[in-house]
Amino acid sequence: MRVVSLVPSLTESIAVTHAHLLVGATDWCTHPADLDVVRVRGTKNPDLERIEVLAPDLVIANAEENRAVDLDALRARGITVWMTSPSTVDEALDQLEEMLLAITDDIPAWLRAARSVWSTSYDGPRRSAVIPIWRRPWMALGRDTFAGDLLTRIGIDNVFADSAERYPRFDPETLPPYDVAVLPDEPYAFAPDDGPEAFRQPAKCVSGRHLTWYGPSLVEARALLSEQLR
Repeated sequence: MRVVSLVPSLTESIAVTHAHLLVGATDWCTHPADLDVVRVRGTKNPDLERIEVLAPDLVIANAEENRAVDLDALRARGITVWMTSPSTVDEALDQLEEMLLAITDDIPAWLRAARSVWSTSYDGPRRSAVIPIWRRPWMALGRDTFAGDLLTRIGIDNVFADSAERYPRFDPETLPPYDVAVLPDEPYAFAPDDGPEAFRQPAKCVSGRHLTWYGPSLVEARALLSEQLR
């Protein structure tokens, strides 16, 4: 099997146990750090010609992270595309298992561990949060997002969960009531000196990889984010 991955978290999911199957990945595929494969540009502008030359049996993609026009172009070249589109933690775990079974005929130990970690329900105090993903303009997590579902499982309820949009724009000065602002370091690189100053309530900087990636990071995401959001 020859695989090209256009999704950083799925690149990591394959590479940690079956790196030999990967022949190509995007420039944004940063984990594992020693991954040595052909780079095919970004998630939004993949080099279609280079991918075709790699002769993959499968290209791994995500409905939100990758553009439909690029995936259709790959299909038109006779390349099979495997799509993922989780909007909850459970969907992410199930889609990871389906993908890895198809590619490797194996369920890796880290995926079993991730299922175990997220199988326990949360019964502590709850807080409401705004979860920005961009500024200039300000945008936040809205309805039906994987990261939003993940946060509910550690006691953080998204104030925009009922938004008509998945990523609504907002004004920090006119937010609905909230307890905390959750600022991931990706896709926008929020940092202690870039973001928290815009919010009247406490703002917490967290790992974007652990909040938004679905893959091996799920094993430690629950404990790490719970600590960062204490």
